[in-house]
Amino acid sequence: MDMRLLLCFFLALGLLAGDAKEDLRSDSPKRRAQAAEELGKSKDTQNLPLLRGLLKDPEREVRAEAVAAMVSIGAQQSLEPLMEAARDSEPSIQILAVDGLVNFYYPGYVQTGWTAALKKFGTSIKGRFTETNTLVVDPYVTVAPEVIQALGRVATGGTSMDSRALAARALGILRARTAVPQLIETLRSKDSEVILESLRALEKIGDQAAGPQFQFLLRDLSEPVQIAAVDATGQLQNREALPVLRDLLKTSRKPNVRRAALVALAKMPEPASRDAFAGYLSDRDKYLRAAAAEGLGRSGNTADAERLKRAFSGEKSESPRLSMAFALCLLDDLSYLPYLLDALNSTFHRGEARPFLIELARRPQARSQLYPHLKNGSNDQKKNLAQVMAVSGTAESLPYLEELSHDPNPEVAQEAIRAAKALKARL
Repeated sequence: MDMRLLLCFFLALGLLAGDAKEDLRSDSPKRRAQAAEELGKSKDTQNLPLLRGLLKDPEREVRAEAVAAMVSIGAQQSLEPLMEAARDSEPSIQILAVDGLVNFYYPGYVQTGWTAALKKFGTSIKGRFTETNTLVVDPYVTVAPEVIQALGRVATGGTSMDSRALAARALGILRARTAVPQLIETLRSKDSEVILESLRALEKIGDQAAGPQFQFLLRDLSEPVQIAAVDATGQLQNREALPVLRDLLKTSRKPNVRRAALVALAKMPEPASRDAFAGYLSDRDKYLRAAAAEGLGRSGNTADAERLKRAFSGEKSESPRLSMAFALCLLDDLSYLPYLLDALNSTFHRGEARPFLIELARRPQARSQLYPHLKNGSNDQKKNLAQVMAVSGTAESLPYLEELSHDPNPEVAQEAIRAAKALKARL
C-alpha cells in the first residue's frame, strides 16, 4: 500500500476514534452504542477504560455493545472488565461476558453473527444448546483463577438458566478443575440444559472424584439428562455405579439409555459384565454390537479373540467394525491397526477411530507402530496422529512431532507444533 494512503488510513481511524469518544457522552443511547462499536473496531487497549465506564450505562444496548467491543479488542486487559460485566443483571450481558472470557483463551469461540444476534434479540439462544460441544483448551493453556471464579458465580447464580448453562459449558471448555464444586452444585438445578452442560463439563475436566456425586441422575426422568449422566459415569470410571448400569441395560425400555449403559460398562469391564458383552456382540442393534466388542477387548481375555474375528468378518456396518478392530488390537493382534489408521482418512469415521488410537497409544508396542505413519501417512493421518500423541505420547514421541512440525503441509506442521506443546505440558 502507498505510504500516503496508509497514513490517511490511520489518520481516518484516529478521527473516527476521536468522534466515537465524543459520542460516548451523547444523550442518545443509539449514538453511545455506535461509539462503543467503533472503539471496539480500533483494537486499541487504551479504549478499554472508556468501554468499562459504559458497563454502568442504564441502556442494555449500550452495555452490550461495550462488552462486544471488549471481546473484539481481546487483550489481557479486557479480562477484568469482562468479569465485571459477568455480574450484570441482564442475562444477555452476562452471556456476552462469559463468551468473551472463553474467547480470550479459545480464540474464535465468539462468532460475529452470534454476538450481533444476541445483542439484538436478547436471550433467545436455544439453538446453541443443540450444538455438539467438543471444544476444550489445550493442556498448556493456563486460565486465571479469578476468571474461573467469575464463571463459577454465573454457573451457580446467573440471572437466567441460559446464562448458567453457558457458564457451565465455559468451565468445561477451560478445563476448570477448581470449579468442580460449583458444577456439582448446578446438578441440583431443575433446568435440564444447566444439568446437561454441567455433566459435559465434568466429563471434560475428568475429575473422577465427581462421579459418585451425580449417581442420582442415572435414573433421571429426562432421557437426555439420564444419558448424559450415564456417559459421564463411564468416562469418569465410577465403579460404584456398575450395579445401576447393569440394571439399566436389562430393564430400560429406552434404546438410547441401554446403548449408553453398555458403553459405560465397556469402559469399566469386570467379570460380571463379560457374559453381557458376549451376548450383545451379535445383537441386531449395531451400537450395542460396537459397545460389546469394546467391552470384550478391554476385558483382556485373549480367549475372546476368535469370537471377535468372526464378528469382524461378518460385520457389515463400519462403526462396529472399527470397535471390533480396536478390541482385537487390545487383545494383542495389531494386524488390525491399519484398519483404524485408514479410518482417519474418513471425515465421517475419524472421530470414532481417533479415541481408539489414543487408548491404544498408551501401550508402547502399539505406539511404536504409529510413529512411521506420522512421517509417511496421509495429511489427515498425520494431523490426527499428532493429536493422538498429544494425549498419549511420551518423551520418546517428541522427536517425531518436532520432525512433523517441518512438514510441507502447513496444516500438518501447525498441528504438530500444537501437539508438541500439549505433550510437553503433560509430561
